[in-house]
Amino acid sequence: MHKLYSVLVAFLITSVGFAQELNASVSVNADRMTDVNPQIFRNLETKVREFLNNTKWTNETYLPQEKIECNFFINVSKFNNNNIEATLQVQSSRPIFNSTYSSPILNVNDKDVSFRFLEFEQLVYDQNSFTSNLVSLLAFYANVVIGLDKDSFEEFGGTKYLTAASNIVNVAQTSGYPGWSQGEKNNNNRYFFISDLMSNTYQPYRKALFVFHNEGLDVMHEDLKKGKEIVASSIDELAKIQKSRPNALLTRAFFDAKTDEIVQIFTGGPVTNTADLVDTLNRISPLNSSKWNKIR
Repeated sequence: MHKLYSVLVAFLITSVGFAQELNASVSVNADRMTDVNPQIFRNLETKVREFLNNTKWTNETYLPQEKIECNFFINVSKFNNNNIEATLQVQSSRPIFNSTYSSPILNVNDKDVSFRFLEFEQLVYDQNSFTSNLVSLLAFYANVVIGLDKDSFEEFGGTKYLTAASNIVNVAQTSGYPGWSQGEKNNNNRYFFISDLMSNTYQPYRKALFVFHNEGLDVMHEDLKKGKEIVASSIDELAKIQKSRPNALLTRAFFDAKTDEIVQIFTGGPVTNTADLVDTLNRISPLNSSKWNKIR
């Protein structure tokens, strides 16, 4: 009996020790592909989900409840001879301490996605070589999701995984697929996104993520007013980018994820002085001015 117990304990420890990092939901929309066998896209959805959730992206231990919640939406626009053109929307969130609330971290829509998909080909990630564009795309965003999640818990804590995403870009540039190169007309692509994340110029974005979540939202269970004030200070941190890089890609990415949440935070609960906050928000994200005007 003792031996059986020991084996069970060892199995549980091993299972937990190798728990993967992502809890990714995957959705493939191919409604426009009326002349293609829909089973192809169901297989794509399954393979992408299994790849994201079964790949070990770090050498760290993640408990099941610590897995990062994320969503991958693939919207197929063209299918020809196993070649797919699509958009890819990636969203992630992280839990807030002592609450049932999850705060959005990332909400990015990659509009320049193309890859070759063979139903019975295995998706295998090799960080040092280009195996397929689908693998590189998924590995890139998996590392970005993990990196930004870690940034929200520890200041610049995700550098290792953002560096891995940058390396994926460097390897994928020789593939000829769009989205990986500096020389493209689209300056909002993966190359520029990760380059900005790794740049000292845009460190206020990553610092703002940490302050917003770890020092702001995570303390609200103890002191709601203090938490709101710290969240407001994170917007001041983000605003530093505006002085040298107006309408920066990362500033837009921040508000793509956080706009509705910011409005919700500051339209209820203890009253704080929001006049300066609204002025700052209107200055750095004027496209959302109609929402900022709801803050009272």
